[in-house]
Formats: sequence, structure tokens, C-alpha cells
Amino acid sequence: MMEKMIALQQKRRSKKGGFTLVELIVVLVILAILAALLIPALTGYINRAKEKQIVAETRQCVMAAQTLYDEAYADADKNGNVTAPSNSEIQKLAEVKGNVLETDGHKILFTNGRITHLEYSNNGITCTYNGSTYDCK
Repeated sequence: MMEKMIALQQKRRSKKGGFTLVELIVVLVILAILAALLIPALTGYINRAKEKQIVAETRQCVMAAQTLYDEAYADADKNGNVTAPSNSEIQKLAEVKGNVLETDGHKILFTNGRITHLEYSNNGITCTYNGSTYDCK
């Protein structure tokens, strides 16, 4: 009797437990479905991150333009004529790779010594600064 029990235990131990092909396929299908649900969510985050990057670069350009304008104001002639900074000067000081765009023939609009309008473009996204707000398109 005892020998039969020992033989059964050894037989159970010798059987290799593993996954069947059907079980593996089911797991792979479930992982594929989860990945398909995750990918659209990630692309939304990537687009929002790009927009935030453009807004940050636009802020850098606004600060650079304001700094250059303030320096030019300090060096103004006796009549108070101030030379507006060029796009290349702004891009160099802001250390950005995009372009400061011209709007209505103006590079940047200054009113009473403050920037009131600036447009910046990079990677096909344009961001506009209107005195206090940033709008991306």
C-alpha cells in the first residue's frame, strides 16, 4: 500500500507542468488589446507635450525680445528713437531653433515699452503671444 502511494507521488512530481498553446495565445491577445488601448492615449500626451514646449519657447522669445528692447531703449538717441531688435538677435538670445514670425509687416509689436504681440513657429506649430496670453495653433 505504501509503495503504491510513493509511486503515485513520484509520478505526479515527474509530470512537467506547463502552459498549453491556447493559454499562451489568449495571454498574447489580451496584451495586444491592452497595447491597442494604450497607444492613442500616449499620442495625446505627446501632442500636449509638444504644445507646452512651443509655449515655453515662445516665452523665451518674449523675454529675449523684451530684454533686447530694454537695452536698445537705454541706448536710444536724444529723440527717443528705439531700434527694435531683429529676429535673429531674439532667436540667438532665446536659444531657440524655431522662427519669430513677421505679422502685418512687423516683427514684434511694442506698445509703451512692452511687447504686445509676438508670433513664434517651430515644427509646424505656431504660438502667438498677445500681451498676456499664449495661443497655439
